[in-house]
Amino acid sequence: MAEEAPPSPPITPLQQMVASGTGAVLTSLFVTPLDVVKIRLQAQRTPFSKGKCFLYCNGLMDHLYVCQNGNGCTAWYRAPTRFSGTLDAFVKITRHEGIRSLWSGLPPTLVMAVPATAIYFTAYDQLRDYLQARAGSRGHHIPLVAGALARMGAVTVISPLELIRTKMQSRPLSYRELRVCIRSAVAQDGWLSLWRGWGPTVLRDVPFSALYWFNYELVRAWLCRQARLDEATFAISFVSGAVSGTVAAVLTLPFDVVKTRRQIELGDGDALRAPANKSSSTWLLMQRIRAESGTRGLFAGFLPRVIKVAPACAIMISTYEFGKTFFQKLNQERQRSSL
Repeated sequence: MAEEAPPSPPITPLQQMVASGTGAVLTSLFVTPLDVVKIRLQAQRTPFSKGKCFLYCNGLMDHLYVCQNGNGCTAWYRAPTRFSGTLDAFVKITRHEGIRSLWSGLPPTLVMAVPATAIYFTAYDQLRDYLQARAGSRGHHIPLVAGALARMGAVTVISPLELIRTKMQSRPLSYRELRVCIRSAVAQDGWLSLWRGWGPTVLRDVPFSALYWFNYELVRAWLCRQARLDEATFAISFVSGAVSGTVAAVLTLPFDVVKTRRQIELGDGDALRAPANKSSSTWLLMQRIRAESGTRGLFAGFLPRVIKVAPACAIMISTYEFGKTFFQKLNQERQRSSL
């Protein structure tokens, strides 16, 4: 009787972190130029003045910038000539300022986005496998629950670093000044002040994550059935990520609008010591936006968000799945060589 092949060894959490970290780097490299061009196009219509805030997002996380003086933001919007459109902006920025200008703001993103993404994706896989083992099945609710819990954990871990980063970007600070500022904030409001803004971030990111993983697993399984495949290919993962990311982005857009409004309010003052009444509850802020701009105001930025989120999700998840497959094959080879 022929011997059964040994079961495929699972990949380790460290290998999962490497795969997700690689995906985060590639996502940043591909998506950052899109947002740099968007900011430059916006800036030529309404130049940034002193104290002007604007948000920059490269598909992994948001960045808040505040112009402190006339030259504070020139790296983002100085234009040798007018841009007539997106393609024209790509060409002229590359020609006059060098191709590196398309990746402005990338280093601070990688410092935080890579570890945050590694924590999030690794936590999701571990939680999903744990819940499936406990339930003894692959219920459709498991990706939803695992995605929500993983995102909540990642947001909680990264939230103080996000607040500190926002503080450093809002105005020039030395590390000594930053340390004094943090100590002062903690002494005045307690350690929980370092998690200010956690609520609206969770309200936006946790539903997005739950919807994303729920739809991703469904779409991927359906595409595998249509192609009569046992495992998803790179193309199937890419399409599944784009579709699920688009659906989640649309459904959670009102929470993204609220988070953006809160970030701008933080940029207008002290990011670590914003008054408690400056930003009311999320529900009240949504009502205020609706009263000011109507229901459409809650879905402001619909097209840019979808255009940005869909490729970012597609690149991230397909790279992550490819990385996991690579490590699974590597572990199989090591297992065979050790027999």
